[in-house]
Amino acid sequence: MNDRTTTPHFLLVPGAWHGSWCWSKLQAALTERGFVSHTVDLPSVVPAGSEGRLPGMYDDARVVREKIDAIDAPLVVVGHSYGGAPVTQAADGAANVSHLVYISGFALDVDESLMTCFGAEAPDLASVEGIIPVRENPATTLYNDVSEEERDAAVARLLPQSALSFAEPVTRPAWCTIPSSYVFCDNDQSLPPDYQKPFAERTGTTYHLPSGHTPLLSMPGELADILAGIAHSDVRRGL
Repeated sequence: MNDRTTTPHFLLVPGAWHGSWCWSKLQAALTERGFVSHTVDLPSVVPAGSEGRLPGMYDDARVVREKIDAIDAPLVVVGHSYGGAPVTQAADGAANVSHLVYISGFALDVDESLMTCFGAEAPDLASVEGIIPVRENPATTLYNDVSEEERDAAVARLLPQSALSFAEPVTRPAWCTIPSSYVFCDNDQSLPPDYQKPFAERTGTTYHLPSGHTPLLSMPGELADILAGIAHSDVRRGL
């Protein structure tokens, strides 16, 4: 049984096309503030040239849940962008998760996927194969407020995303039962604020950063302050 009066750890789940590497600056900022953090690599981020039936959102959720269950501490689980989908699926029923945080993320409801949440028709999952290439113009859409050097380094590390990960729907929305917060990225060129709003409305508290889509690279200190505040608030409430 975890002692909920102790300082929570963080589990940081990346978005589409990204690996655990994208959290390094935020992890350093959290360490400076006295927090332990963990991250994962999602199996739906696949090598260039991948074909056929590839790992999907449920595979990502399985990896996230395995990591949750392996951490013997109260846990704030943070999902960036697409990462909000497997976080939503994986955290349901996890006794040690005290809070969910979505950073410009997809807080999906039952039967919603990234493909359907804006009105598209659900595909036949059995027929979904192949990849979704890296977002067009990532230097602008993903990293518009990141320094040129860091932007170029990040773009060089991006990998394709499996199409199935965008197609598989959530079946267990953890934000319904676990306290949750949303970090609006107000200058997001990938998921503009109007698109973030319906997901934010499903959470209990909202925060704002004057950032592009990836504040974990452009504003790690400011983001760490928000996350630290959430963690300390959970401890005060005994969550």
